[in-house]
Amino acid sequence: MLRRRREAQRVSQIALAKRIGSSQSRVAKMEAGDPSVSMELLVRAIFATGATISEIGYELIGKAATQQS
Repeated sequence: MLRRRREAQRVSQIALAKRIGSSQSRVAKMEAGDPSVSMELLVRAIFATGATISEIGYELIGKAATQQS
């Protein structure tokens, strides 16, 4: 979700990292699903792309439903 939103806005990993006060390498790890990234930072990055709580919830529910199948 993060990568899709960032690329749709034509924002670089570096620019997103600056928005959230992090590094480009952390953004890359978030996009790769690295478990060392905190949920707080991931959610902050997603919000920085303009996502709403509803959009994040929809994404989570969709992923959970797919994993149960």
